[in-house]
Amino acid sequence: MGMPTVNAYATPALRAPFERTAIERREVGPRDVRIAIAYAGICHSDIHTAREEWGSIEYPLVPGHEIAGVVEAVGAEVTKFSVGDRVGVGCMVDSCGECPRCLAGNEQHCRKAVFTYNSRGKDGIITQGGYSTHIVVTEGFVVRIPDALSLDVAAPLLCAGITMYSPLKHWKAGPGSRVAVAGIGGLGHMALKFAHALGCEVTALTRTDAKAEDARRLGADHSVATADGTAFKQLRGSFDLILNTMSEVSDINAYLGLLDVDGTMVNVGLPEREVSVDLTTLVIARRSLAGSNIGGIAETQEMLDFAATHSLGADIELIGADQIDAAWNRVVAGDVRYRFVIDAATFA
Repeated sequence: MGMPTVNAYATPALRAPFERTAIERREVGPRDVRIAIAYAGICHSDIHTAREEWGSIEYPLVPGHEIAGVVEAVGAEVTKFSVGDRVGVGCMVDSCGECPRCLAGNEQHCRKAVFTYNSRGKDGIITQGGYSTHIVVTEGFVVRIPDALSLDVAAPLLCAGITMYSPLKHWKAGPGSRVAVAGIGGLGHMALKFAHALGCEVTALTRTDAKAEDARRLGADHSVATADGTAFKQLRGSFDLILNTMSEVSDINAYLGLLDVDGTMVNVGLPEREVSVDLTTLVIARRSLAGSNIGGIAETQEMLDFAATHSLGADIELIGADQIDAAWNRVVAGDVRYRFVIDAATFA
């Protein structure tokens, strides 16, 4: 059942263009699932990692943690999946499975979590991601993609989708919740869809009115431009929950001021620099500043089932492997509505 090498696209050095290469995938072990990748989403995390904006890495790097495909082979002890099943893989491919975090379904917080790329697996080998034709993953980190979701629009749900669904569920957003989404990009557009489907009153916070029409189509009840600063005075104390998807926030305290008493601002974007918080802003209204990192495997499956029930795929632009470099530059420039997805047939 072995598969020594598969085609992939890697960046061979810092800021080097992508090139086609062959990488080794492990043989299918007793608990493993081999997936023929159909689509791989491009996440800003891929870019931050490959450009060493979050620390030094080992090259060559094959990124990609928004993976959708079809099961091609299963190990003898696999019980959840069969050949031909439509499946996905997100940001993690393994964890210890024994710690309190894993046992609580929070594998993403396991201190021994193995991430889909640029992470050292239990075999000591650096993981390589979904910009490739195939991947082998232990069955506990594979999720089922319901038939109601096309694989191409499902791929970004494996990171962007769960990143936004998890905090909405954790902070119990639902009918009556006043939710604001700051930043309408790959993450934010899914936040609007999910918050709307959960019955929240949804406000999009964007720098300009350029995406106002899109925001309403995606599920926002209101769209507010923040560039001139007047919104921060007008909307002071207006929200129960703010989902901040932006990696750069010019004034985090202005956003915190938009929260009502007991409101929470949840950050899912990772800034490259430290931000300065005025604790008075928190104290005077019992506000909370929080963070959230993807979600566990069971919650990822719940999110996919919810997305299928409500027909919530990502808004995507489909590209070929030869367009990865250009797509990355467009992501950095904010020029995508709202997620690039690579057709994995072009890796071959």
